[in-house]
Amino acid sequence: MWTVIYIAANRKQALRLKEVLTQEGIMVNLRPIGSCQMEDLAGYELLVPESEAEEANEILNTALAR
Repeated sequence: MWTVIYIAANRKQALRLKEVLTQEGIMVNLRPIGSCQMEDLAGYELLVPESEAEEANEILNTALAR
């Protein structure tokens, strides 16, 4: 089961955070929020497998603190 661990403000931020998690071996899916016509400006949910959610949160906290 996939779990939302973060909501990014836009596509650029979502892709950057996905890259950080992927480099650490975490599987990540992105899901746009709202209208697909404004995909670059819409918020994005970052989803990870439920079993990796805690580790992914720790990695994100470190990445966002920089």
